[in-house]
Amino acid sequence: MRGTPQPLALVLALGVAVLAAVPAGAQTVVGVTATEIKIGNTNPYSGPASAYGTIGKVIGAYFKKVNDEGGVNGRKINYITYDDGYSPPKTVEMVRKLVEQDQVAALFQTLGTPPNSAIHKYMNQQKVPHLFVATGATKWNDPQNFPWTMGFQPNYQTEGRVYAAHVLKNHPNAKIGILYQNDDYGKDYLKGFEDGLGEAHKKMIVLRQSYEVTDPTIDSQIVNLKNSSANVFFNITIPKFAVQAIKKTHDIGWKPVHYLNNVSSSLATVLKPAGLEASKDLITALYMKEVTDPQWRNDKGFTDWVAFMKKYYPEGALDDQANGYGYNVAILMTHVLKQCGNDLSRENIMRQAANVKNLELPLLLPGIKVNTSPTDFAPIEQEQLAKFNGEKWDLFGELFDAFRKN
Repeated sequence: MRGTPQPLALVLALGVAVLAAVPAGAQTVVGVTATEIKIGNTNPYSGPASAYGTIGKVIGAYFKKVNDEGGVNGRKINYITYDDGYSPPKTVEMVRKLVEQDQVAALFQTLGTPPNSAIHKYMNQQKVPHLFVATGATKWNDPQNFPWTMGFQPNYQTEGRVYAAHVLKNHPNAKIGILYQNDDYGKDYLKGFEDGLGEAHKKMIVLRQSYEVTDPTIDSQIVNLKNSSANVFFNITIPKFAVQAIKKTHDIGWKPVHYLNNVSSSLATVLKPAGLEASKDLITALYMKEVTDPQWRNDKGFTDWVAFMKKYYPEGALDDQANGYGYNVAILMTHVLKQCGNDLSRENIMRQAANVKNLELPLLLPGIKVNTSPTDFAPIEQEQLAKFNGEKWDLFGELFDAFRKN
């Protein structure tokens, strides 16, 4: 036989057959094989922000559902999540492990502003997708300087401006007291609120009190705020301290107009522990359907979530908004992976994350859709105010659209 010897021809043919059976690039793409894609996560399963740990668990439960249904384009999601205790040094350690040892294709929903701030530059230097981070800090929408990091929820400055607009319209002579976490998370909310008030903030804000995430209590700050004669209270806290602030405000008989930031608005982890009576008349900004609101009882998005929870995360609380949040964002991540098709390179994962158009997630409020572009890494930019009636949050007013600046 002339040309290639038969044994070699057979080897080459087998090689071509093997390559044809493997999705293009699967053997060379980090975190991806023919059968799986590795997604990394850190969450505070312990420590001062452990109330958020359920988010990591509900995401894992949703990915199990996806895998049970055949995965994403034939690949199962290998979800690797570690406890960082809401401690930035621990986050750095865990994320280095995920990137350098576990070699995940992408990082997803790492929780907390200080933890994500600690890994922000590293993730972009490593050119690893740092997607839909569980924090509303404004800096996650900076594709020019940090093209590998993207947020999810409405940013804290936008939310701060929503409250400021309501104060200016309804309480123009307010004396405002503010409690905030002394880090990027608290300061971002504070900046948005002050920017929203404009020059008026100099005379309207009578006292600012900060706390450290390691503090055991914020009781003294609440007493100081009451003594400042403030009649409007902007409460910028994570759940542990939100509970303390609401209880203490009630216990000492201080009755300001009380604005509570969205990330601490859960009935299960904040309002019930603080006391429903103490929580009455709180005002917050929502972008999701409240899972405790009876108006959604027959809503398909809600009933699908309940069915999912009962099957895949039965120990998860049906009155914890965090479980609805985790469900929504896991659906978004799955959507992006599906949109990637067979190209699961880190570059294409980011490209697809920046190309989500008018996506409706089941637990977003009607009218709110997810949109991203290469120049806009803020997936959700709309919110609506709500007041707690002692049992549930009641929506009021119109959708506030950050893009239009209303």
